[in-house]
Amino acid sequence: MAEQAPATGFTTSPLRLIPYQERLQTPVKDQYGRAMTYLRISLTDRCNFRCLYCMPANGMQFQPRDESLTDDELLRAVRLSAEVGFRKFRLTGGEPTVRPHLVDLVRAMKAMPGVEEISMTTNALLLGKLAQPLADAGLSRVNISIDTLDPVRFRFMTRGGRLDLVWKGIEAAAAAGLTPIKLNTVVVKDQNEHDVVPMAELTLDRPWQVRFLEIMPLEGVGEVHDEGLVTSEQTQARLEERFGALKPVEADAADPARLFRIKGAAGTIGFISPISEPFCAACNRIRLTADGKLRLCLLRGDEVDLRDMMRAGATDAEVIDTIRGGVWRKPWGHGIADGDRNTVRGMSQIGG
Repeated sequence: MAEQAPATGFTTSPLRLIPYQERLQTPVKDQYGRAMTYLRISLTDRCNFRCLYCMPANGMQFQPRDESLTDDELLRAVRLSAEVGFRKFRLTGGEPTVRPHLVDLVRAMKAMPGVEEISMTTNALLLGKLAQPLADAGLSRVNISIDTLDPVRFRFMTRGGRLDLVWKGIEAAAAAGLTPIKLNTVVVKDQNEHDVVPMAELTLDRPWQVRFLEIMPLEGVGEVHDEGLVTSEQTQARLEERFGALKPVEADAADPARLFRIKGAAGTIGFISPISEPFCAACNRIRLTADGKLRLCLLRGDEVDLRDMMRAGATDAEVIDTIRGGVWRKPWGHGIADGDRNTVRGMSQIGG
């Protein structure tokens, strides 16, 4: 059954300009009263991997570079987002480490009033050299995408990736203090569903969080989803067959992962279940695409264009009002249970 929005007394009202200090203290809310405090920023739609659940094997079209936000435009969007109450910022892609001037961008963001945390989701291929400079610039922690510990299967699923370099990146992140380390594993039927056991074993003696994600039906890979969906329930059953009952761990309500621990383990296991167990009610996030659109829901096509209005000379106050108006109309849920697939873009274009 599709998740339904609660009845509310909210009505649409004219937007007003809010004084700077008040903006820093009051997070912007949507029409359902959810406070939006988390902005996920796609730095680029390009990637040095071609993961089978993220990009099609052929025909991937990347944006012309002049359509992406410049460094100055990106920093302006972050600054104004912080003014309306966004506190946590996650850098994504594509692959964020292929963005030029990444370390300088992190340093500039971290210096902005209201920015409390900057994290990054990466495939870690280039993290061996970048981990320490990024930590020194103010990056707090990383989530690393790694779907198997088998080098051959890893190369197949990423269409050419090297597991050894990714592992060096993970080790560099841990050494640089970009913790807690979180590893993201997208579970795909007939690909890596048996690899969830060795992935989970990483938590036995490491204080890491290994998170198992359900594949999502995004543009270009819808057939992979339809044929390859493994639900979190199925993954949990496989793990409990090997390790026994998993013990629930308390987590922040806004965290999409339901956390568990193997008995005696140093780390935790998370299940992210956007398809089988949507977590829309606690959603606190908006996305900014590489070409400057506010993406209100990952799996819906509704977007708000900030890039063009900034390039047309919009004032800070006008951009802020546009951000507030976009957040206000954020939909209640993704609608996948009702058959909605209005994604328009692929994951690498949105910034997952």
